[in-house]
Amino acid sequence: MTSSLSAADNLKSLFQKLTNAFPAWVLGASAVAFVKPDLFTWFSGPWITIGLGFIMLGMGLTLEWDDFAAVLKFPKWVFAGVLLQFTVMPCLGWGLGYAFALPAQLAVGLVLVACCPGGTASNVVTYIARANLALSVAMTAVSTFLAVIMTPLLTALLAASRVEVNAFGLLINTFQVVILPVSAGILLNRFMPRATQKVTVFSPLAAVFFITMIVASIVGAGKDQIIEAGLRLLGAVFCLHLFGFGLGYFLSRLAFKNEQVARTISIEVGMQNSGLGVVLARLNFANPLVAIPSALSSLSHCLLGSLFAGFWRRHPG
Repeated sequence: MTSSLSAADNLKSLFQKLTNAFPAWVLGASAVAFVKPDLFTWFSGPWITIGLGFIMLGMGLTLEWDDFAAVLKFPKWVFAGVLLQFTVMPCLGWGLGYAFALPAQLAVGLVLVACCPGGTASNVVTYIARANLALSVAMTAVSTFLAVIMTPLLTALLAASRVEVNAFGLLINTFQVVILPVSAGILLNRFMPRATQKVTVFSPLAAVFFITMIVASIVGAGKDQIIEAGLRLLGAVFCLHLFGFGLGYFLSRLAFKNEQVARTISIEVGMQNSGLGVVLARLNFANPLVAIPSALSSLSHCLLGSLFAGFWRRHPG
């Protein structure tokens, strides 16, 4: 009995270590996709939608009703974080598109990913950084459900001057790939807790796998366009997340005078659900260029998030 428990603990520990290394997986796979695109470009079309569905289902499996009740414990923190998520990032995406003189399709893609909610990766980074995990989960949950309205609305508002934006299509697709699987996960966690506990041992690693495949697929498919856009595109995406982390931290630190809260909000604001951006771009825009900023976004915010998490872990607030 003891040996079997030990084996299970070792396996769980291995999964956690592999999951925590997600920036390395994303970076490595993207580098390979850049050299050998065919290894990843097959993961396209419905595969990307299915992959995101599994990611969102896995997120739902980690949520409980108490996570939403936690919002009532610190409503000001959650409200401020979600407000920054849907104001700072969209404005940055819009402004950086012009500042870096991106082509219209890439600029729209940058706006789209900037208007997406926080992703599950932010919860992992918050955990590693030893920030306020309950607040992180509450913010991710609230921003995810609000995204059904906010992501299509903000994208249409900020990007419609560049290309035609199907706001209703974005709304329907956001509902399909976010609300349905997340809600299913929450219900499974509520009514089948034992089965859910077994699944959640490996579901974070499965999410890392799908995120990695989605990013590498888009990078491989858009290799030529990434080379053509070059440093402008990379600089715009990198600045989007760097400024998101920075503004999220300083504004919340100024407002609440609480280091742990500021770090948590910084992570939530700086990290987007880039996988959702990829899927929405693929489903609602004919030009494949729109999906490229979301793919590069995943790479950028994972690397920046890991750096901030490592620094904050070594310097407790």
